[in-house]
Amino acid sequence: MGWFNYYGLAVMAIVMLPNIIYAVKLKNAASDNYNGKAAVIAEQTGRYACMLLMVFNIPYTYFNFWFDYALTVYLSVNGALCVAYLAFWVICWDREGKLKALSLSVIPSCIFLFSGVVLANLPLIAFAVVFAVSHIFISYKNAMNSGAENKNHS
Repeated sequence: MGWFNYYGLAVMAIVMLPNIIYAVKLKNAASDNYNGKAAVIAEQTGRYACMLLMVFNIPYTYFNFWFDYALTVYLSVNGALCVAYLAFWVICWDREGKLKALSLSVIPSCIFLFSGVVLANLPLIAFAVVFAVSHIFISYKNAMNSGAENKNHS
């Protein structure tokens, strides 16, 4: 694999598809009410860096598949994670709460981190850790705040 990762592009397209549909159909439905500036900046930096690094390989910072059958493992595990991600989107489409928040934040974090490790892509690993910690934290906080708001309105 050279500088462009077609497989990573396909994974990113699969992961982004439900997010785009959700954003278009339910423009104001997102409950992104956590506003800790450092966490939000870390999350967004990690998110966009991971998305770019899933598709574009920076020379001398990644070492490609480093074990036998790594491509098969990469495609199998990422395929399973993408199916799980899509399944949780379907299951949790009109729900709020911790299940939705954690499943839809942990799975893409796993995709980024796993891809970085299998490709020995050092920047992807680093940004995946930043993204995972901040994204899961923010998603959990939003789920907790959303749950508290729902209890207050009842």
